[in-house]
Amino acid sequence: MSVPISRGALDRGRARDLGLRALTAAALLVDAGVHIHLAPGYQAGSPQGIGQGTLFLLESAAAALAALAVLLRGSRAAYAFALLVALSAFAAVVFYRYVDLPAFGPFPAMYEPVWYFEKAASAVAEGAGAVLAGVGLARTRRTPRRRPAR
Repeated sequence: MSVPISRGALDRGRARDLGLRALTAAALLVDAGVHIHLAPGYQAGSPQGIGQGTLFLLESAAAALAALAVLLRGSRAAYAFALLVALSAFAAVVFYRYVDLPAFGPFPAMYEPVWYFEKAASAVAEGAGAVLAGVGLARTRRTPRRRPAR
């Protein structure tokens, strides 16, 4: 027996979903914008190879792509990708704030024991984006797999 759902309840659910998608995408776009803004200054330390500026540009591209996926699709896969991008970026900024990890392989040492406005804004956006993407992932229904016809 199914319970009828009113049109108003469906509209509120859609509005919440769109609001969550917009907030998640906004957090990811703030993160992407800050990293694009900061990338040239960080690349100066390593003009060849993989420098911190290059990593910032790669992270901003991933964040922008995740924001677009969440806005356009709002699927579990889009939210999972957004969660991965935002959480990994948040973990990296906090880790390199407190841990002095030396350069390894092609990756530069990125220890920076200070907080400044852009870095703090990026960390807040990444943390918020991770939480919002996690909520979106939890709220999005799993679609059951279709069983092959016999």
